[in-house]
Amino acid sequence: MPEISGSTGRTPETHVIDYRAAEQLLSARDPRGAVKLLDSVIAAHPENTAARLLRARAFFAAAQLRPAELEFTIVLEREPDNAFAHFALARTYERQGRPDQARRHFRLAAALDPNPEFLKAARFDS
Repeated sequence: MPEISGSTGRTPETHVIDYRAAEQLLSARDPRGAVKLLDSVIAAHPENTAARLLRARAFFAAAQLRPAELEFTIVLEREPDNAFAHFALARTYERQGRPDQARRHFRLAAALDPNPEFLKAARFDS
């Protein structure tokens, strides 16, 4: 019999299925649907950084910038060298009209990963 987590009646396998389905929903431009699926995954596995990063991306895509900021921050507390999370947090700050905070994270992203998109956003020449 599969192990059931919590009182939700969800198994670890259903959490994996929900995570994969959330990826598909985000790709299909249904970020709110992705967030709904990820809520139960993160409730059962709050330490799962990949699920938090995916939920942060979904919040950002749904223009829910404060929850996106919170999730990206949690990811960076756990993985301070995650260049993509720095870049995405910078984009979140940029959309919130917080250019100084955005610039700091764009530069951290570019320093961690010389991805051309990260380097362009970092504006090291200005």
